[in-house]
Amino acid sequence: MNERPKWKNYLHGFLSFFTNKKTVKRARITYEVSWNIILIFIILLIVGGAFAGGIGAGYFASLVKEEPIRSYKTMQKDIYNYEETSELYFADNVYLGKLPTDLEREEVKIKDVSPHLVDAIVSTEDENFYKHDGVVPKAIMRALFQEVSNSSTQSGGSTLTQQLIKNQILTNEVSFERKAKEILLALRLEKFFSKEEILEAYLNVSTFGRNSSGRNIAGVQAAAQGIFGVEAKDLTLPQSAFIAGLPQSPFGYTPFTQDGTVKENLEPGLERMKTVLARMYNQHKISKEDYDKAAAYDITKDFASPVVSPIEKYPWVTYEIENRATQIIAEMLAKEDGYNAKDLEEDEVLYDQYTELADRQIHQNGYEIHSTINKKIYDKFTEVVDKYPYFGPDKPQTVTDSETGEKKTIMEPVETGAILIDNKSGAIISFVGGRDYGREATNHSTSPRPNGSTMKPLLVYGPAIELGTLSPGTVLPDVPLALDPARPGTVWPNNYDFQFHGLVTARVAMAKSYNVPAVKAYAQILPQKPANYLEKMGFTTLTEGDYANRSTSIGGLTNGVSVEENTNAFATFANGGNFVDAYMIDKIVDKDGKVIYKHKTEKVKVFSPQTSYLTIDMMRDVINQGTATAVKSRLKFSSDWAGKTGTTQDFKDSWFVATNPNVSFGVWTGYDTPKSLVSSGTMSYSMRNNYLWADLMNAAYDVDSKLVDPSESFTMPGGIVRRSVCSLSGLLASEGCSKAGLVTTDLFKSSSVPNKTDDSIVTGKYVQIGNTKYMALDSTPSEFSETGVILNPDYIEKLFGIKVSDPSDLIRNNTALKNVVVPSNKITDNGKAPNAPKVSNSGSTIAWSKSGEKDVIGYRVYQNGKKVASIKASDTLSFKAGSGSYVVKAVDIAGKESSNSNKIEVASKQSSKAKEDDKKANKATAKKTEEDNKAEASKEKKQENNDSDNKKEDSSADNKEEKTDNT
Repeated sequence: MNERPKWKNYLHGFLSFFTNKKTVKRARITYEVSWNIILIFIILLIVGGAFAGGIGAGYFASLVKEEPIRSYKTMQKDIYNYEETSELYFADNVYLGKLPTDLEREEVKIKDVSPHLVDAIVSTEDENFYKHDGVVPKAIMRALFQEVSNSSTQSGGSTLTQQLIKNQILTNEVSFERKAKEILLALRLEKFFSKEEILEAYLNVSTFGRNSSGRNIAGVQAAAQGIFGVEAKDLTLPQSAFIAGLPQSPFGYTPFTQDGTVKENLEPGLERMKTVLARMYNQHKISKEDYDKAAAYDITKDFASPVVSPIEKYPWVTYEIENRATQIIAEMLAKEDGYNAKDLEEDEVLYDQYTELADRQIHQNGYEIHSTINKKIYDKFTEVVDKYPYFGPDKPQTVTDSETGEKKTIMEPVETGAILIDNKSGAIISFVGGRDYGREATNHSTSPRPNGSTMKPLLVYGPAIELGTLSPGTVLPDVPLALDPARPGTVWPNNYDFQFHGLVTARVAMAKSYNVPAVKAYAQILPQKPANYLEKMGFTTLTEGDYANRSTSIGGLTNGVSVEENTNAFATFANGGNFVDAYMIDKIVDKDGKVIYKHKTEKVKVFSPQTSYLTIDMMRDVINQGTATAVKSRLKFSSDWAGKTGTTQDFKDSWFVATNPNVSFGVWTGYDTPKSLVSSGTMSYSMRNNYLWADLMNAAYDVDSKLVDPSESFTMPGGIVRRSVCSLSGLLASEGCSKAGLVTTDLFKSSSVPNKTDDSIVTGKYVQIGNTKYMALDSTPSEFSETGVILNPDYIEKLFGIKVSDPSDLIRNNTALKNVVVPSNKITDNGKAPNAPKVSNSGSTIAWSKSGEKDVIGYRVYQNGKKVASIKASDTLSFKAGSGSYVVKAVDIAGKESSNSNKIEVASKQSSKAKEDDKKANKATAKKTEEDNKAEASKEKKQENNDSDNKKEDSSADNKEEKTDNT
């Protein structure tokens, strides 16, 4: 038998091992044990995992248990509730700039964002954005492991959705609770919103460092404009990559410093840009060629230059728009809660509450705030003020250093405020806040100051005409009077020129800005509370004292009034007596394009059209022949202007406010710390102010001539008539007034035409003693009296209720009254004959002293018992006598003579020539005396005839009236 090969033996042995019963049994036992072990391990793993999962789920649940279940609307409100800077506009939709805020942002739709930027953001921040459901478990587990193990490498586990949740709903707090809530809300957000909506919100929320002006920015639109000066839709690939890299470290990668300069080290931001480009390339968003080209691009040449913010170029406009818009929003919010503007005014806490809420909305809600300010006119105004050479000198002012407490002296310049208002709408077209915002930020067009004589048409003449106590032709006294009840006997007020001008019409008093007539007219209407008219015309600073004090009539307000309110009130006259409140905010539009506020012009009836026109007509004279005549020669155009100048006590404020059919314009000048505007030089303080008014008006004319120079004039309404009156009394002219040449024609409301005839002027006799004139009596000898046009001494007290110590003050500086005799009073006859004078002589001249009796009006000289001369008491008391015996008798107002004086004998010791001369002189004196006597007799006879004729005429007139009445 042959031997088997070795390999077959080995094979047989190997098979025998597996087929052996013992071996099989052992293998079966091993398999079963191993499987059981594996099964146990799997069971333990499942149970452990379930346990761990349960613990994790429980822990997760405990972390989010207080998180409310948010609805779609709630999450929508939260996600899109990001701060957005409001934008400001001049009139006619001219862009001004963004409202200053801590964080500038401008919302943009995703369709208006460059695709490069969208790809760059997704590639860099969340490459699986379009695949996940809000969270990426693997990334979360990795981040959790790194957090638990305190790994030095932190890869982060937040998706774009989670980052949006963190920024808009949660906080940046580092905790498991915040992370758990973030995951929960991210999953819910993905359920409610599309990927495009989530990405759009993220693009508007993320912060991107600073812009080229150094201001903080958020949102890709603000980033594109602020860093590269382009719209988000126009960003190039390199620009997109640079911006997409910023959210990881906004202030580390931003290229600009806080003051707007470019950083010295830009390397971190540039490297980050290349990282973004690499990720875009790796995710196939761009080609290799695109990558190489963009990575090599010098992005620094695209950086934008600093942009001047509106607060830097237009600080007064910016803050004024902001303040007024805040007030409007505050009142809107208060109204929603059942409050009104008056509630806010009276409750400081309530006011502060709603103002704070409104301020927050203004800075966060991305409104478009449209103003009424004409940019071109405003720019012209600024240019005029900057170049105006006649403000006057700076003056020293002592101030206290707020830090050291030390006193120091600074030089304070003359400041100014001005405002231009459209009469019909009330729109504020332009204004001047001051000369230099950097030196003094006060808006002088809205800050109150005493308004001086610009108050007169508003509080005195306008209301007095309305109440029927005054017309332009009404005569008022400008004489020394004590019109302050608190200081009886003290002359007040004085005029700006420290002179008095006698009897003047209201028209003249307005044109020349006399104070006494204004206060006198105001005192008459004070019981009717004329300050209520100021309230109707928008004055908001009145105090209780302003309603009662007579000084209010000449601008002596407790708190003053702003240029805006003062000018706005003048527009009332141009509007036919209707007040239209001035405004600067035309409309406010929210970020959805909805107009949430639109100004509505409302009228408040203040004066009748007749009163308004008469006041306008009086104010025309201020410019034509009064205190503002300098304006006419300075203006480059001619319009129907009516206005009023104003000066306050000690010349601390200078005003000029005027109106025409289209616009009203007011200008104020003064020092911030009130001090006199008077200075050396040829130009007065008022002329400096008037010239500034004219220069600013010329600037507005250059921009819009039709606006400030309307072709039409003020139209006189019905109910106004012209009447001829006596300019001395304002009453219907009498014969005496006509003889004195005092008849004038003026305008009256039909209801206020005078119905009395003037009795201030009479034709009669008067006597003069020294420099004083007195009314003659019927018995007064004609040889000692004069006949002329005489002011009735009872007139002043009767018409004005005042007594004047020196009636000559009534016609002082009044050329129209130069031929009018103003007697002091009537001399009362003492009832007895005067004492005889004592006569002396020196050669042929006899003389005597003035009688001590007040009623002596003249002296008669007798020669040898015959009257040879009559000497008036106001003449030289002497007589050139010839030879003979002489006596002198005193004559009083009643015509009674004294007894003879001592006798004077004049001897004939003269030369023949001297004798002849004396003889001729005495004959001439005697002849004149005889002629005077005859003339007086003739006058008396004529007067008797006239009296007789007058009686007949009066009788005839009475009969006619009687017949008419009977009819």
